[in-house]
Amino acid sequence: MTALTALPIVGSAAAATKRSSSTLVAYFSRSGNTRVIAGLIQRATNADMFEIRRASPYPEEYLATVAEATRERDENIEPALAESLGSLAGYDTIYLGFPIWGETAPPVIRSFLSRHELSGKTLIPFVTHGGFGLGNSHAVLRKHAASAKFVDGFSMEADQERRTMNTVLAWLKDAR
Repeated sequence: MTALTALPIVGSAAAATKRSSSTLVAYFSRSGNTRVIAGLIQRATNADMFEIRRASPYPEEYLATVAEATRERDENIEPALAESLGSLAGYDTIYLGFPIWGETAPPVIRSFLSRHELSGKTLIPFVTHGGFGLGNSHAVLRKHAASAKFVDGFSMEADQERRTMNTVLAWLKDAR
């Protein structure tokens, strides 16, 4: 267990009964890059934290996850979430973190936005990507959270998984 998993994370039951902050950090992370940033934001702002998780987790294997997310994107699927926060009435500001998948926000982010009322909330994205930038993720956020006040957030290249995979595959190719 890492120190990051020990961070206070608001679960759906706790969120419904007690909040300690008017700021929420909600994030989705596959490899951990976005989780690290979420933890930094949470500690710096003393915000509540919520991990967005798909009801049935994505495959462990990277390329299988890419294929599944591509199918969801292409078929406009909003997968079921493991948990929901219910009402976000107690929050004024929501930091929303996610990696860029296929030049857009992952399908679970669309699910999160569709299932939560964001009218009047300030939405601040923080995004990790593998070198291709934000894609159309801001357009997705604006579409699915049209009544929120959208603030340009933070983005960072964090492509260790892809870089590792490419480095190993190149090595294997040369080793044969």
